[in-house]
Amino acid sequence: MRTSDRGRWGEELAAKFLRKKRYKLVEMNYRCRMGEIDLIVENRKYLVFVEVKLRKNANFAEALEFVDSRKQERLKTTAMLYLTQHETEKLCRFDVIEIYAPDGEKKPQIRHLEDAFE
Repeated sequence: MRTSDRGRWGEELAAKFLRKKRYKLVEMNYRCRMGEIDLIVENRKYLVFVEVKLRKNANFAEALEFVDSRKQERLKTTAMLYLTQHETEKLCRFDVIEIYAPDGEKKPQIRHLEDAFE
């Protein structure tokens, strides 16, 4: 499977996972001149900007570690631009979904880290 296809698969898997947790998908792959946000979802209280990280395993580092401070700042800037175009009364938060798929698409493990940048 190509890298772009794997990334899309991971994002779709994360969206499905979040729907089961009663989140509503608002946007997938939101792009602007500042960057990209993999998923934007909401529940009754929060509008959540989600970064999805897909890895075969955590032997080298956990997926969250690949969302460094520079990436976090880019995500925050992109989210601010999104909010200028889509006003909301909801609280906003940044989550990370880690997906570990050592056997490809067979039995992936998903970890949802809420408010991951705090």
